[in-house]
Amino acid sequence: MEVARDLVGVRLVHEHPSGTRLSGLIVETEAYTQDDPAFHGWGLVDQETGLVRPEGRAYDLFAAPGTAYVYVSYGVHWLLNVVTEPEGIGGAVLLRAVAPEEGLEMMRAHRPNIRRDRDLTNGPGKLTLAFDIDGAFHRTDLTAPPLYFEEPAARPDWLLAATSRIGLTRGVERPWRFFAQGHPYVSPGVPSDIAQARRKQRRGRG
Repeated sequence: MEVARDLVGVRLVHEHPSGTRLSGLIVETEAYTQDDPAFHGWGLVDQETGLVRPEGRAYDLFAAPGTAYVYVSYGVHWLLNVVTEPEGIGGAVLLRAVAPEEGLEMMRAHRPNIRRDRDLTNGPGKLTLAFDIDGAFHRTDLTAPPLYFEEPAARPDWLLAATSRIGLTRGVERPWRFFAQGHPYVSPGVPSDIAQARRKQRRGRG
């Protein structure tokens, strides 16, 4: 969770092959660990022994820290995660939203149908489209170009908040989503614990 919190305010940079530098400050993240039922590598871990089966794409979540884990969500959008734990231990942080700084014209070209700039990157699938990030970055090192994190000269003075993560049916009780409270580029999704409570309430009324 510490890495997910610490990444808020850090700059994401893509030195695009075109020569354009795409960058923005991270405003929202989510943390996942190997003992978390919402973790992509959950099924690879024997919960009694802790042993990990080296199978499939999710095994890359047990790679060295700083490794990119990029996957397709619902067959539509690429999502960018960074592996956070020592090699052999599963854990990653999903980048959910970024406030753009450089390369806005290219970002707009990558997302031509949006009406407001805040919609360029205020969601995990939106930011990968705007930054031109796809599966080619899977397993790359996010500590070096072309796609990497950069510490800004001064961290923004943001108030950080935490909620349940978004879009989950398992692990909804864990407050592992971190974001800059009130920032316009934070994603508009409803935290999973609230969404779950609303569903139960609707069923009760039915």
